[in-house]
Amino acid sequence: MTTTVALLGTGLLGAAIAQRLLSQGISLRVWNRNPDRCRLLAEAGAQVVDDPAEAAQGVATVITVLRDGPVTAEVVTRIGALGGACLMPMGTMGISESVALAAQARVQGGLYLEAPVLGSRPEALAGTLLVMAGGDQETFARQSSLLAHLSAQPRLMGAVGTGAAAKLALNQLIASLTHGYSLALRLVQASGLDVERFMEVLRPSALYAPTVDKKLERMQSHHYEDPNFSTALLRKDLQLFLREAALAGVNAHGLDGLAALLAGAEGTPLDAGDYSALHELTQASD
Repeated sequence: MTTTVALLGTGLLGAAIAQRLLSQGISLRVWNRNPDRCRLLAEAGAQVVDDPAEAAQGVATVITVLRDGPVTAEVVTRIGALGGACLMPMGTMGISESVALAAQARVQGGLYLEAPVLGSRPEALAGTLLVMAGGDQETFARQSSLLAHLSAQPRLMGAVGTGAAAKLALNQLIASLTHGYSLALRLVQASGLDVERFMEVLRPSALYAPTVDKKLERMQSHHYEDPNFSTALLRKDLQLFLREAALAGVNAHGLDGLAALLAGAEGTPLDAGDYSALHELTQASD
């Protein structure tokens, strides 16, 4: 029996998740506000529909990969009755937003499992995303076979909100690590020290993170085109982390400067580029 899944939101990550599911034999209905972004998926065998309610009709799982919590809640409202389907948001949202969305799903007659992911388009296509689920054990177990197409080891972190917390914590680390490395690289270069000499010391140390080498070439060449995760999204997620940290009573004021730095990319070409473009923002002004 062929499994049919609805997928709402076909941006970079959503389209890659859709492509992966199609390649695994999953029957897919897809929707996006801009239907042009579904064209390649239609050619790959997905059924493109005109509205979220049509996508969710009669399916067991509704995956959303949308920009944020408010957008996701608005689109889910448009579905109407979920008819027992499991709503499974895979985009980044706040802890409080996910808890509210779970309540909304119940009111609309559905189940809920948050399933944010670490990884981007390449990992989605390869089925190697890191899935951090939040919800009850029974719902997670029912969705495990579907998640196994996207992740080698989907993890249930705990109740609703814990998956969202893990995702926000990790995205904060992405921002902080990238910023810290950019500052280090600026000082190394300003001193005249050869960057590779510096890397030979950093790589075997406890301070090394693989993301450093992934972003080094972009930073040195100032090439930020073709992003898998944009500066605008990194800024949005850091701001979300700061909001949720305040709600949780965490003093995260040390990140305010980084948030202000990233705000400098807003309205510039850096915003649409790879998030390592924040390296341009650490250049001293004249």
